[in-house]
Amino acid sequence: MIPTHFTRFAAIDWSGAKGARHPGIALALCETGAAAPTLVSPPRGVWSRADILHWLRDQAETPLLVGFDFSFAPPYVERGAYLPGEAAPTTAPAFWGYVDAHAPDADLGAASFLESRRGTHFYLGAADGTKADFLHFRRCEAHHNAAGFGKPSTVYDAIGAAQVAKASFAGMRLLHHLAPAIPVWPIDPAPHTGACVVEIYTTIAARAAGVRKGRSKLRDAAALDTALATLGSRAHTPLARYTDHATDAILTAAWLRESAARTDFWHPSALTPQIARTEGWTFGIS
Repeated sequence: MIPTHFTRFAAIDWSGAKGARHPGIALALCETGAAAPTLVSPPRGVWSRADILHWLRDQAETPLLVGFDFSFAPPYVERGAYLPGEAAPTTAPAFWGYVDAHAPDADLGAASFLESRRGTHFYLGAADGTKADFLHFRRCEAHHNAAGFGKPSTVYDAIGAAQVAKASFAGMRLLHHLAPAIPVWPIDPAPHTGACVVEIYTTIAARAAGVRKGRSKLRDAAALDTALATLGSRAHTPLARYTDHATDAILTAAWLRESAARTDFWHPSALTPQIARTEGWTFGIS
């Protein structure tokens, strides 16, 4: 069985940046049908992570499927621990609470959690040793890579433009504060009423929309409309400014709507109960 009640679809381009206001956060929303997703305006001009948390809580009882582009947990299965040698929890929800308790950063940030563990668990530069020693992956990432879809990032690599570590650990704090208002799939079972949060990978949406490998970012109206049309969406309302964050959110919301009824996305062949409760899974990796 898969959930069939969703009529609203949202994608959130997330940020782990320090501070309390984040231009890198964008939220796009659409409904059943073919109308293009639209950007949701932040309540105070620029989104904070806390604003996103409050917005989500307000949607808890609505038929909303919402995707976040960060890793919902670190790798666990490969080494039998999230942070080997540290007395950390052994399930994703408990680990979210652990991160929250050890990260006093503003606005659900988590940079200090990584910085205080650099060289032991996180790679932040050459002084931390050999980067390859930190490259451990979740099972969904390994599965995705083995299928030939490209090299994934790991939350233990916290340096460079492609790193997902800071955003992911900030996201874990948000998930801790969101629970139990909205189920987080597959850590929680998919609901049949109300909202549900899933992990997304915007590159999967881009590939499904016909955007070629190496050109995943859409920076103009025509390119965005071409990609949206491939997903069965009408043209979007022109934006004042075309940023990667805005176009990623719009395109991925349309993809989420188009993909929500796919049984293989809700029941990936390699997903086990242990993986679900410890690492989670990326919606769209089957």
